[in-house]
Amino acid sequence: MDNRTLIYYQILLHNQWKVYLAATENGLCYLGTEHSSLDELKRVCKKQYPNCELLEAVDELSLYTGQLEEYFDGSRTQFTFNFDVRGTIFQMNVWKALNSIPYGKTFCYSDIANKIGNPKAVRAVGTAIGSNPVAIAIPCHRVLGKNGSLTGFSGGLDVKEKLLTLEKIPYK
Repeated sequence: MDNRTLIYYQILLHNQWKVYLAATENGLCYLGTEHSSLDELKRVCKKQYPNCELLEAVDELSLYTGQLEEYFDGSRTQFTFNFDVRGTIFQMNVWKALNSIPYGKTFCYSDIANKIGNPKAVRAVGTAIGSNPVAIAIPCHRVLGKNGSLTGFSGGLDVKEKLLTLEKIPYK
């Protein structure tokens, strides 16, 4: 019996955007920004799925690339594809809360901590946000500092600024 998980991946180049993406048959499992690499994609996928086989593919990822292109073009405000991400219960709760932030809106870290019912876990929320394997799609870029300031982003602050500008979100 073969327990391997098949993961398709590719680099998407669209206008000024470059992202690395990977998906299982169940959903998107990795989305990295231009500051990522194929090595990082493979490392994260193997951490989530130790017995995975990675195959470079285009056709198998058309659902994801199509929606990402629409988002980058400003014609899509919500992703409808599935995710196949793995994390601790805490991380999964944080990522679910991130996914509830509407397009063009922001939360701060304490908003997320409150939303998951753990108001004292602000720092842990920040750590969970930083380990989001599908940045952009699960919109961690929509989390700002309490005063509206630009805060860390695992995909690079320059990419966070581009995403906030795309969504017409003001920041300090």
